[in-house]
Amino acid sequence: MTSLKRIIKSGWSAFFRNLALSLATIFIMVMVISLITFLYFLNPISDILISDVEKKVDVSVYFKEGILEEDIFQAKAEIAKISEVEEAEYVSKEQAFEIFLNRHKDDPVLIESLTEVGYNPFLASLNIKAQDASQYGQIADFIQTGPFKDIIEKVDYHQRKPVIDKVYALTSGIKRMGIFFSLVFGLIAGLIAFNTIRMAIHNSSDEISIMRLVGASNWFVRGPFLVQGIIVGFAAAIIVLFLTFGVSWGIDQKVKMIIPNISMFDIFLSNIFVLFLIQVATGVGLGIVSSLIAVRKFLKI
Repeated sequence: MTSLKRIIKSGWSAFFRNLALSLATIFIMVMVISLITFLYFLNPISDILISDVEKKVDVSVYFKEGILEEDIFQAKAEIAKISEVEEAEYVSKEQAFEIFLNRHKDDPVLIESLTEVGYNPFLASLNIKAQDASQYGQIADFIQTGPFKDIIEKVDYHQRKPVIDKVYALTSGIKRMGIFFSLVFGLIAGLIAFNTIRMAIHNSSDEISIMRLVGASNWFVRGPFLVQGIIVGFAAAIIVLFLTFGVSWGIDQKVKMIIPNISMFDIFLSNIFVLFLIQVATGVGLGIVSSLIAVRKFLKI
């Protein structure tokens, strides 16, 4: 225990003796851990966005004019048996007419034009939701070639389907960019930490020589430099945790105004322990690895 205390004390001394380099290393590590944190936040946010958009996407199956409701309900029962289908909702001609009127009640010209037509131009339909957005194509193919194809006027993909593809493309692109920049900044942080330890070894050459003369063990000599790497990584993780707290709390209401289903602060609070472990593991891991490489390369014992 006495040796461990001395190693930790020496590590703290080395940290403050090379304070400028230590702070530079912490700054770069803060950027690296911040990127890792951003990627962590991106997963639940993209899941919420995609789920929300998927809920608003459906396939509308329109039936020909004059088809009996009994035939439509029979088709609905068959469609509901498809494993990919989550829900099939029947919308009658009258309901479609009412929905259109409510949706465009503030457009008197359109309402007047519809009134002049003199009859209900809408068709009865089924609004079908799939278990997964990728399954709509299979469902549409089955409906168009199924046993009730003769009573179907058309099968229409909802306009929001392309939006889901864009959301998937956007989130995957952001994740790839985040991973790329994390690797780049991780390499930079490792190099700076490496040089910090190298400078610490150079500045402590006299102390190392004395420790060797008095018979200090190899780990007693190496230990302070590893401690220095751990201090740098842990300090960066603590800083990022408080930054994450402040940013998530600060932008929470602004994000809710744009996307009501997403609460940045709730995501932070519900994942705070896992998030902190990831941040500490990233910072301390980078510090230890870079310190070990520097010690093995420049500290010949």
